[in-house]
Amino acid sequence: MRGPPGGSIGRRRTDSMCGLAGIFAYHDAADPLDRTELRAMRERMLARGPDGAGEWFSVDGRVGLAHRRLAILDLSDRGAQPMASADGRFVIVFNGEIYNHPELRRELERDGAVYRSGTDTETLLHLHARMGAAMVDRLRGMYAFAIWDTLECTLFLARDPYGIKPLWYANDGWTYRFASQAKALLAGGGVSRDPEPAGLVGFQLYGHVPEPFSLHREIRALPAGHTMTVDWLGPKPPRRFHHVATVLHDAVPVGSSEREVLIRDAVADSVRHHLLADVEVGVFLSAGVDSGAILGLVAEAADRPPRAITLAFEEFRGSAEDEAPLAATVASHYGAEHVVRTVGEAEFRADLPHILDAMDTPSIDGVNTWFVSKAAREAGLKVALSGLGGDELLAGYPSFADVPRWHRRLRPLRWVPGSAAIVSRLLPLVAPGLVRRQPKLRHLPRHGRSLEGAWLAKRALHLPEELPSILDPDLVAEGLRRLRPMLRLTATLDPDPGSDNGRVAALESCHYMRDQLLRDSDWAGMAHSLEIRTPLVDATVLERIAPCFAGLAPGEGKRTLAKAPSKPLPDAIVDRAKTGFGVPTGAWLSRLAAGGASGLAMSSKGEAARAWARELARA
Repeated sequence: MRGPPGGSIGRRRTDSMCGLAGIFAYHDAADPLDRTELRAMRERMLARGPDGAGEWFSVDGRVGLAHRRLAILDLSDRGAQPMASADGRFVIVFNGEIYNHPELRRELERDGAVYRSGTDTETLLHLHARMGAAMVDRLRGMYAFAIWDTLECTLFLARDPYGIKPLWYANDGWTYRFASQAKALLAGGGVSRDPEPAGLVGFQLYGHVPEPFSLHREIRALPAGHTMTVDWLGPKPPRRFHHVATVLHDAVPVGSSEREVLIRDAVADSVRHHLLADVEVGVFLSAGVDSGAILGLVAEAADRPPRAITLAFEEFRGSAEDEAPLAATVASHYGAEHVVRTVGEAEFRADLPHILDAMDTPSIDGVNTWFVSKAAREAGLKVALSGLGGDELLAGYPSFADVPRWHRRLRPLRWVPGSAAIVSRLLPLVAPGLVRRQPKLRHLPRHGRSLEGAWLAKRALHLPEELPSILDPDLVAEGLRRLRPMLRLTATLDPDPGSDNGRVAALESCHYMRDQLLRDSDWAGMAHSLEIRTPLVDATVLERIAPCFAGLAPGEGKRTLAKAPSKPLPDAIVDRAKTGFGVPTGAWLSRLAAGGASGLAMSSKGEAARAWARELARA
């Protein structure tokens, strides 16, 4: 055992959400940590923590923890971080919320724990003292945290089952660094900026950087549903404690009558848990079933009429993409105070540099979340509930029908050598116009032979075969070798989720939702000092609803969700064709291109996404 226990905590109040950072100089030959570096990492996350900042350093100068706070529970200084246990043995930095904190606290107090605050941070300290790494099996919430044990001289890190909260780390063989943002690690100046081919190629493949990679070779994400331990010998391999496919695999299917009860009860319970806060909790409201049902459940559970935030765009006025009129109907239906925020092209142009700066890793999405978060913060909110995750949880995407159908039709090509290549060559001749509009189609026969390949063809921004025309071919080869996209997708389905619905749900949840939608919610919300909570992205909800997956018919899950509030959603919402939560980015960028401000031009939604990806790559 090395290093003396103990250390010192310094805190200060500041005008400028939650972000954590730390450095552990574990190698004998490593220099003691640079306090200036740690503070630079923390200050890069200034927007994440307007309510306070703190730091802690070990006596030997080899371990440092830093934090920026957005106060949600116990708004007093008693909730400041880093937070030490009463005996000084454990010190924690934490980002997120533990929604079963009240139940855990009652249990811990019955066992003799004495609390000094009303925070879930202190619950984590007490739980870790009693259970060690096994504590994660008791947690319900979104979280990333690190706990330093001054007696054993070990660092313990954990990230929630879905990866709602980010946790990035870098290990150079001497010193281990971690933070809530990849850009914070770079801001300290101690982490190499060498590019990561897997991250660069993965972005053009998916439209986001796939976990665990970043754009930099030295920076990795602690995978969702994993823990990690670091001691004087360095970091140990991440240990998995949750896997979506395993939950689905272990579920015992139920009948239709049981499905309705399970879904309604699970979602209502989750919304109640996600309202835990000492500040007002608002709701992002579109014209869709997911956010509308959440608003209805909030209206039932909260002690005051909720506030709902909706985005509107002049470009969408009078079209099916205009969310505001139907959202107003839903808000009135549930007695909510409705805030409609109109965003225009000029504001997008003015905000674009700030969007690119806040975007921790590049994503072709997230602009919508940026503006709705901005609107929520302008309305004085610190917390908002989002309907994100409903499509993954309740088979709402077209991919739940398209991917299995493609796979069934193309699977026979596996058994005839060369047949996939022949069909691919014939497609441009048989349907030239369709292939011109959807270039990925010509590669579908090859990929559709497996279900995960069919999903890749559905979700990919560019397929692997297209990448050499976009990036340097040598970079593509190296990036794909390191990324191993098909092996990663196949691992997502091990063990077999047991049904086509379950398989597509696992792929959507562990890749598109985790690496793009959830990551976008984090950076875009935190850039406005807003905590975005996702009641439909919850490990407990998944476990309760997992028995429903195999039998869910198209549309059944969403119709059931619409009836979750005691006052069901209006039929106009349930029967509305799905449009997504869009922003007219394509039109805005096209006009920028016409004005000579950018090289972008696009003629379709897909081309707009690909052009946006090229712009982000240049940025």
